[in-house]
Amino acid sequence: MNWILLIIAGLFEVAFAACLGKAKASTGIETTYWYIGFLVCLSISMLLLVKATQELPIGTAYAVWTGIGAVGTVLVGVFVFKEPATFWRLFFISTLIISIVGLKFVSN
Repeated sequence: MNWILLIIAGLFEVAFAACLGKAKASTGIETTYWYIGFLVCLSISMLLLVKATQELPIGTAYAVWTGIGAVGTVLVGVFVFKEPATFWRLFFISTLIISIVGLKFVSN
């Protein structure tokens, strides 16, 4: 169950990063809504991370949480914000995914 909470926390990390990107691209009251979304997603992500670390090792949990956030944010950047998907960018994101999966297998 804690791994599921950790994955959801990582997805909310992606969401708060996406909200920042959308806030940057918006104007007026829409910007305020994106910043509110950022704060909500940030709060949920942190609460779930805290809950997951009550049972999982902090080093593993934090590495997985940031890894999910990094991979997800790059994917959002590529698909939503039309950032370049170069070979090296995808290569290093792939190595990050492999590392996250590896941490899951060697942790409780």
